[in-house]
Amino acid sequence: MAEITGDQRVQEEVLEGLATAVNHRRWFVELALPYLGDNPIEIGSGLGDYAIEWAPFLQRFTATEADPDRLIALKERLSSEPNIEVREMLLPTTEHGDYSAAVSYNVLEHIEDHVGALRSMRNLVRPGGAIVLIVPAFEFAMGPADIATGHVRRYTKKTLRAALEEAGLEVEILHYANALGLIGYYMATNVFRLMPKEGPMVKLYDTLVLPVTKAAERVIRPPFGQSVFAVARVPA
Repeated sequence: MAEITGDQRVQEEVLEGLATAVNHRRWFVELALPYLGDNPIEIGSGLGDYAIEWAPFLQRFTATEADPDRLIALKERLSSEPNIEVREMLLPTTEHGDYSAAVSYNVLEHIEDHVGALRSMRNLVRPGGAIVLIVPAFEFAMGPADIATGHVRRYTKKTLRAALEEAGLEVEILHYANALGLIGYYMATNVFRLMPKEGPMVKLYDTLVLPVTKAAERVIRPPFGQSVFAVARVPA
C-alpha cells in the first residue's frame, strides 16, 4: 500500500490491543469467508491476525505488508503456516494478478489515493473475483485516535460505493457493521480521548456486548455502524 502516515508506535499499540478482541475479529473473519475463493490476497496484513484465521479454510493465501519492519515480523509469525505466502505489497501498483479475491481490512482509510488503490486491487484479481473491504465509518467519529494512527478519512456507504464504482468495480454488498461499537468508539476516543488498545474496556465490550450486537445484526442491518463492510466484483 502507499506509505501510511501517523505515529508508528501508536499504530503498533492499537494493532496489538485489537488483537485481543477475539470475538470482533472472528465476526469479521466470517463476513469475508464466502467471497475469498481458493487463492485470495490480503492487502495490509499487519500482525497477521486475520491471515491466521482465514488460512485453514483456503488452499492458498497471500499475506502482504508495506511497512518493512512489520513485514519481517509478519514473515516470522507466519513461517509455520504452509499455505500462506508472505510478500511486500505497496499500492497503487502496476502489477496484475490472478488472485480469486483481494481482502483489505482497515487499510483503505490510510491511503490518500484510495481510488488508485482500489484499481490496483482490481488488477490483482481475476474477472469475477471479489474485492472485500472493511473501513471505519462516519466522518463525525474522526478524532485523535484516527489522526494518530494515520487515517485520512472515514466512510459512509455512499462514499465507499462512489470510490468502488470510480475504480471500475461492481458493488455487490454494502452495509454497516457493529452499530454499538460506533457509539463506544466515539465516546472513548472523542469524549474521553482514549486510544482503542488493550484494556479492560476492550475485553468487556468484546466479551459481553459484541456477541449480542453480532446476533442482532444478523437479523436487522443497522442504519449506522463502526465499520462499513463491502464486497465488489471485478467485471467479467
